[in-house]
Amino acid sequence: MKAILLEKPQSFSVIEVDEPAAPTAGEALVKVHRIGICGSDYSGYLGKMPFMQYPLIPGHELGVEVLSVGPDVTNVKPGDRCSVEPYMNCQQCNSCKAGRINCCEQLKVIGVMSNGGMCERIILPARKLHPANALSFEQCALVETLAIGLHSVKRGQAIAGEDVLVVGAGPIGLSVIEFVKLAGCRVIVMDMNENRLAFVREKMGIPDTIQLQPGGEAQAIEQLSALTNTRLAELVIDATGSNKSMSAALAYCSHGARLVYVGLTLQEVTFPHAPIMHKRELTLKASRNALPAEFTEIIALIEAGKINTRPWITHHARYDEVAEAFPKWMNPETGVIKAVLEMV
Repeated sequence: MKAILLEKPQSFSVIEVDEPAAPTAGEALVKVHRIGICGSDYSGYLGKMPFMQYPLIPGHELGVEVLSVGPDVTNVKPGDRCSVEPYMNCQQCNSCKAGRINCCEQLKVIGVMSNGGMCERIILPARKLHPANALSFEQCALVETLAIGLHSVKRGQAIAGEDVLVVGAGPIGLSVIEFVKLAGCRVIVMDMNENRLAFVREKMGIPDTIQLQPGGEAQAIEQLSALTNTRLAELVIDATGSNKSMSAALAYCSHGARLVYVGLTLQEVTFPHAPIMHKRELTLKASRNALPAEFTEIIALIEAGKINTRPWITHHARYDEVAEAFPKWMNPETGVIKAVLEMV
């Protein structure tokens, strides 16, 4: 069967691989229809993804169809359309036993730390499949991105009526915006890319945006102060993955605020402790991946029409076009919000 191999940074090839074996107990064989492309895929393509090893079959945002199941599998059946929870946890460590399987001590994310779903068929643990028969395969592939956003908003404990600043209007930032809105908060979005901010205003109905200029953090604070009656943001969620942005984000926080890092970086994040962190008694949290219940919650919200996924997916390509499409999708001028690969 066909698969897409990232042999090394900036080098894709379409290869033939063996068919997977029949599913055993607790497993399911699925057909991959759609693969969402996210920031970690672009980072991996450029050789900048912290956890990625090469060569690798990428793909972790998947819309799949169940072909067959192994013994004792009851949560899915052949023919089911599913979203995939791509976080393979050990089920044995303290974190897993405490229910925090999203940050398992031995966690492997398929398509990042092990071979993923850029292939025609794949065996997965059935417990990682979330039935979504009312959704399209594209919507199924979008659920994981949305789950990252939902988990970060829950980590931030968003409260209705608060002023919430979302820094970064890429796909993860957009998913954060969806759930900040649903929490009843007032959303302010900051990004350096005016095209992304225009999308936020025109497609997501967020009137308050701040375009951050290089080195313009002081001006951004002034704009945020004006929008919040000098209070600044009671919750800040940084979705950039930029250590510079993450370091600057504390200054956007009001006294007693919470700051959540949903982006990740290998570089150091630094900030003055006494005049900002301590003086304002800030709460700083990381947000990693998502929990199974959050996938279920998102599927129900899409089914109920509370999340409109139509504006999200702006670009498509077939699996055999990936080498040509990827470099174009990373060019801001192409206006990519979310790109999707079609395996079928």
